[in-house]
Amino acid sequence: MSGAGQDRAPRNSDISLHFPSDSLLARLQTLHPKIIDLSLGRVYRLLRALGDPHRSIPPVIHVAGTNGKGSVVAFLKAMLEASGYRVHVFTSPHLLRFHERIQLAGQGGARPIGESHLADVLARTEAANRGEPITFFEITTAAAFLAFAENPADIVLLETGLGGRLDATNVIDEPLATVLTSISLDHCSYLGDTIEAIAGEKAGILKRGRPAIVSRQSDEAMRVIAVRAASLEAPVIAGGASWDVFEQQGHLVYQDEESLLDLPLPRLVGRHQFENAGTAIATARNLEGFHVSDAAIAKGITSAVWPARLERLGPGHLHALAPEGSEIWVDGGHNPAAGEVIARALADLEERVSSPIHLIVGMLSTKDAGGFLRHFQGLPELTATVGIEGQSSAYTADELAAIARREGLAAEAAGSLEEAFAKSRAAAKGPVRIVVAGSLYLAGSALAAHAEKPRA
Repeated sequence: MSGAGQDRAPRNSDISLHFPSDSLLARLQTLHPKIIDLSLGRVYRLLRALGDPHRSIPPVIHVAGTNGKGSVVAFLKAMLEASGYRVHVFTSPHLLRFHERIQLAGQGGARPIGESHLADVLARTEAANRGEPITFFEITTAAAFLAFAENPADIVLLETGLGGRLDATNVIDEPLATVLTSISLDHCSYLGDTIEAIAGEKAGILKRGRPAIVSRQSDEAMRVIAVRAASLEAPVIAGGASWDVFEQQGHLVYQDEESLLDLPLPRLVGRHQFENAGTAIATARNLEGFHVSDAAIAKGITSAVWPARLERLGPGHLHALAPEGSEIWVDGGHNPAAGEVIARALADLEERVSSPIHLIVGMLSTKDAGGFLRHFQGLPELTATVGIEGQSSAYTADELAAIARREGLAAEAAGSLEEAFAKSRAAAKGPVRIVVAGSLYLAGSALAAHAEKPRA
């Protein structure tokens, strides 16, 4: 919770020591022996030492959930910016560089914080901490609040790292709104092993009298959310009740109690993005003091960008390793619910344009690999499993291949991502659809490899 990213705080090997901030980040990772520590006390202490910057930032939309948080944030960012608002964004974890986590409003839209700016806020935050126990996520969250307080914007999109109730971001007393995306089983060792327990942790971000926009949920999760919201007199604007969204004749139709919108389909791929887009639309339409027009909503839906979420890669190095003419897709989903939506999206793609599927998968050993992989039964022609470089907590390729075979997939272990692509090339009889999935860390490695210049 406080002190954790969505998978975990990165290890020193995740930092590539090319810039001054990298050395600072590497040092900050060593300041506290625990990755996750259930307390907000350290965060409040550090924020007080910094002058409580979290109380000086623009109005906040606070987002929690198991899956879909980043996509909802991406849709909201695009919609708000299309309306002319300046937007700060905090997300985690990052794919390639830490800078991605802190995006600052600027001309042309929010962009990752600059190197010198990041180094400055990290150094000042570390100095204010005075060597006290702190986690990596806590201290970097405080640095983000400092950056947000010192740079003008109209609104802040704030994504939780893990859970909600005790997440380091949960220090905003009066958010403009709270958002709960789809809730399912994940991080069970920290949040509880039932939907009800996890929903209780996520619903910990709800605040008295503030609207709670909620994606469509299971009955178990919705009951917990409703009880929490009622105790806080927080209006609930829930998918399937207050609003609905669906595809109709190649359009996205959004309907609430006031109107019906006929919109283009989202740029982000997969039917699950309909619900995420609907959640963002419901949020945009329920922000006191902000006006987001129907035209801005439509523009946001078609312009939102969220890397490594069923992202089809354009030209790059990995295409040189793949069978000629192949598609390459990357998705960082890493829990059973994510496996279900990825598999469903691949089945939809197969219906539209048939192509053999080659699945390359790597996962952390803290994840339910069997639950993730079982949704792919009958889909891939080839499944290649890989370890994740620099992640000692990842399954080995052999371990993951054994799990995949138990779930009915004809899996082969590969020594590296490049070897997995070689297996795909050897097995292919023509162009294929390669899907790299199972971990945001693997997704980041794939994107980094794709950006490499081909070896001479």
